[in-house]
Amino acid sequence: MSSAATPPDTVTYCADLVRSHDFPRYVATLFASAAERRALLALYAFNVEIVRVRDQVTQPLPGEIRFQWWTDLFSGLAHGSAEGNPVAAELLRAVRDFDLPVEPLSLLVDEHQFDLYNDPMPTMTALEGYLAATSGALFALAARIMGNASDAAGHVARHAGLGQGIAQVIANLPRDASHRQLFLPQQLLTSHGCATEDVFAGKETPHLHAALNQLIGDARRHLGTASSLLAQLPPSARAAFLPLSQARADLDRLARPGRNPFAPQPVSRLRTLWTLWRASRSREFTK
Repeated sequence: MSSAATPPDTVTYCADLVRSHDFPRYVATLFASAAERRALLALYAFNVEIVRVRDQVTQPLPGEIRFQWWTDLFSGLAHGSAEGNPVAAELLRAVRDFDLPVEPLSLLVDEHQFDLYNDPMPTMTALEGYLAATSGALFALAARIMGNASDAAGHVARHAGLGQGIAQVIANLPRDASHRQLFLPQQLLTSHGCATEDVFAGKETPHLHAALNQLIGDARRHLGTASSLLAQLPPSARAAFLPLSQARADLDRLARPGRNPFAPQPVSRLRTLWTLWRASRSREFTK
């Protein structure tokens, strides 16, 4: 481990950013050691920074410039001092201390360029590729921070990322539709006779429900596979996958009969705390 000191405010900055914008992952870090928690918060704060770009720009070009800054950083070409950016400073420290590969970090940035445009997600294969490189990569890097960079951890991470990511796509439908942005695969919607314009108009139709139910089934299968594979990992590494418990709870909520898919349904922080605490004490994560 590096002994180089970093100003405490950079740690606090990352913690506040994750707590404000990605509460389930923030709660999951509470079950890690101090050094691991600091690295996880840096990783998740980086993800928050990348995901938020879409909401902080009105045109693609400024977003592309922000993404290019991170890409250059990972290539060692960043102009100016990366230490001046608290998230970058903490992330570089985590990369150094835990020997994290930068390629998946750079690929995560590349995949999120999709967010800047209003092109529809074309196919389920395209969505799975997007989620594997974003949500799946976060799980894999978190597992590495928690001491497991094995192929088994990579398999768990891929299924975990797909399951959690699909749940997030469904939960984000109200916001995405209002922005005329489509993360639901167009091929899936077409196969169920659901018109894209109906989605953008917020029309709740049987065709849309059929498409969403298929996605929910896919997500549950991925989460089930991830859970079954967790037993191959040491309990210390399983803590990286605690957010799966929240994804399962989200899917149960999203699958409720009569739910309007265009009505936002925020989850209380107290319920999130309870869900992850209960999971941390379950056999799935401890035995």
